Amino acid sequence: MSIDTDTAARVAKLARIKVEPEALPALAQEFNTILGFIEQLNEVDVEGVEPMTSVEPMRLKRREDVVTEGGQQDKILANAPDAREGFFAVPKVVE
Repeated sequence: MSIDTDTAARVAKLARIKVEPEALPALAQEFNTILGFIEQLNEVDVEGVEPMTSVEPMRLKRREDVVTEGGQQDKILANAPDAREGFFAVPKVVE
């Protein structure tokens, strides 16, 4: 895939980045360099390679998925600036 100056201008506009017209060829070249690197990465055979969390073999810490400290609605709502009928009251933002 190759990026031309028109496509580079469109990408800059979509990203809300102001790029001067004389800088568009250099930007297009940078995009092409990045896409070339991505194409190189796509050529790497990763079949059978396990996903890694770190360079050191390790297992992610896990905990029991249990509900604790429930039933404290009154204590939680005591911190609210405005609570009504057991809920946080917030200003209306949509008319």
